[in-house]
Amino acid sequence: MSTAARAKKTARVLGRVVVALLAVTTLAFSGYFWTALRLVKQNTNTTQILQVLEDIPNSPPVEDGAIDILLVGSDSRTDAQGRPLPADVLRKLRTEGTDTVNTDTIIVMRVPRNGGKASAISIPRDTYVPIAGYREDKINSAYGAVKFLTAERLQAEGVNDQQERERKSDEAGRKALVQAVQDLTGMRVDHYAEINLYGFYLLTEVIGGVQVCLKAGTSDPNSGANFRAGPQTISGGDALSFVRQRNMPGGDLGRIARQQVFMSQAMKQLLSAGTFTDPGKMSGLLDAVSKSVVVDQKLDLATLATQAQGLASGNVEFATIPVTSVDGRNERGQSIVTVDREAVKAWVAQQIGETPKPAPSPVAPTPGTPSRFGPEKLLSLDGAHAVAAARQDVPCVD
Repeated sequence: MSTAARAKKTARVLGRVVVALLAVTTLAFSGYFWTALRLVKQNTNTTQILQVLEDIPNSPPVEDGAIDILLVGSDSRTDAQGRPLPADVLRKLRTEGTDTVNTDTIIVMRVPRNGGKASAISIPRDTYVPIAGYREDKINSAYGAVKFLTAERLQAEGVNDQQERERKSDEAGRKALVQAVQDLTGMRVDHYAEINLYGFYLLTEVIGGVQVCLKAGTSDPNSGANFRAGPQTISGGDALSFVRQRNMPGGDLGRIARQQVFMSQAMKQLLSAGTFTDPGKMSGLLDAVSKSVVVDQKLDLATLATQAQGLASGNVEFATIPVTSVDGRNERGQSIVTVDREAVKAWVAQQIGETPKPAPSPVAPTPGTPSRFGPEKLLSLDGAHAVAAARQDVPCVD
């Protein structure tokens, strides 16, 4: 055999060895990942919300070509079992105890059944909508207001067990929120996932912080936000302040832009920080999940994990519903975000590929086109892509 032939044969053998090693490594990691996922599932709290949703009147059809997951971030001062958070934890969260529950983050993640690209539609927390069983109010109050009214009614009816009142009133609050989202968007909610303030805090601690980038320095004494311009890593209380800051350009729309970028980057770091192969990080993740995450009983965490990977790679399009005003006032003098509900339905239908009915165009600020957040992108307030920053792989926001 000639020298050249021996070299070619050696190269082929080495190539096969490398491929085999890569395959074994991938399989080993995949096996560990799915084992870790099963552990997460065992530690996740569940809700029977899907059973409660079956009797919501005028719900959109179930079969609409996609799985729609309502992702909710609540400011609950209790853990996922309804136990009040200790004072030292509240201090870490830079907040105080309160009986109210607001849903500061409301996103519908749409996963096409045909394998198409997923999308995430954000709803501003101050969007003014009718709330079943309550009144017309900000959509973020739907959960808390109906929960409170239900708990009062149950107590008056003689339900003295606090945990039972918590469970039933939570379900009523979640139902009111889901109904408000469905009525506003025309989308059928198939699954529900909720994380509270404490879980958000713990998650950022587990992954060693989240890399963010600001176009300019900013501060807000109410939320505790105090950040310099440029790239930086934040976690814990700082991360909460970052996504909850209120005195910023565009109000709710500006805050949503931050939340979208932050979520994308957090998922990227969660899946790349060795979380599932590091026993310490895995233990921290399981602790965070058990204290803070609630999902419906039928939600497949494998599906959610797959979408998290898409989110991390920038393969999910974010968009925000069109609004008519970000500085409206209701009859009680509260600052609200106003929408044309028919225009919202038409816009959502267009986003998800349905043929929309003609509807009037929004008058004032609109969110612009959907944004695909990848490592090479920057995001401006209106959602438009800007040029990539030199040596910077984190989207910068206002």
